[in-house]
Amino acid sequence: MTYIPPQLRTVNVTRYVTPLREGGSLPAIAEADDGFLYVLKFRGAGQGPKALIAELIGGEIARTLGFKMPELVFVNLDEAFGRTEADEEIQDLLKFSVGLNLALHYLQGAITFDPTVTVVEPKLASQIVWLDALLTNVDRTARNTNMLMWHKELWLIDHGAALYFHHSMDNWEEQALRPFVQIKDHVLLRKASELEQVDAEFKAILTPEVINAIVSIIPDAWLVDRSFETEGDQRQVYAQFLNKRLANSDIFLKEAQHARSQLI
Repeated sequence: MTYIPPQLRTVNVTRYVTPLREGGSLPAIAEADDGFLYVLKFRGAGQGPKALIAELIGGEIARTLGFKMPELVFVNLDEAFGRTEADEEIQDLLKFSVGLNLALHYLQGAITFDPTVTVVEPKLASQIVWLDALLTNVDRTARNTNMLMWHKELWLIDHGAALYFHHSMDNWEEQALRPFVQIKDHVLLRKASELEQVDAEFKAILTPEVINAIVSIIPDAWLVDRSFETEGDQRQVYAQFLNKRLANSDIFLKEAQHARSQLI
C-alpha cells in the first residue's frame, strides 16, 4: 500500500499572545486566522530553520508511529508583527522570522508530565525511548521531559533538539552509525523493558518509503545550508541519515539496553 505523506495545513498569525520564555528559542502562544491558539516556533530563533526541520520530522515520525502529538501546522508571519512589539529581543525575533514558521496546536489545560506522579507502562516507555534514540533527541530528561498530560493521555512535544547531526553535516554517514550515548539521561529509560519488541514493530512501519515521504514535506525555505547545491540535495541527506540509522538500529538499541542495565 502506498504511503501518503502528511498534509500540513498553513495558517496565518493574527495575534501574538504571549512569549513562552523556555530555553533560548523563545516560542510564543499565538492566535491564527483559523481561530485556534498555537505554540509558535520561530525560524529566527537561535538554531534557525534547522530546529524547525527537526521539529517537523520528529513530530511526524512520532505521529506515524501512533504517538499522541499536537497537530503541526505551517505558519505565515507577516512583517507587520515586529513593529508594535515593545520588547526589543522579541521584536528582533519576529523580524527575523517573517515568512514560513512552524507551530503546534496549543493543548489548553495540559500539564507537564511528572514521572513521580504518572506511571508509564513499559511498552509505551520503550516506544518513546526507541523514538528518541532514533532521532538522537537529547531533550527528554527528568529536568525537561517535553511531555504533557492532557485528558489523561501522554502527549509528546518539542523535537527541535533532535537530529543534531544537521548542525555539522559533513560526516552524516558516520554520525548515522553512532550509538546515542545521551539515552542514559532519558526520563523513561528505567521503564523501557520492551525495546527489542518495539524495535521490530517500529522498523516495520518506518520503511524507506515512509521516511522519504515525511522528509519530502520540508519546505524549501528552510533548506538554507549552502554546502549543498540544491534544496533537494539537503533534503535527501535527512532521508538517507534516517534510513541508514533504521537499517542499523541494533547500534542505538544496544546502547539503550546497556544504559538501562546500569540503572536497574
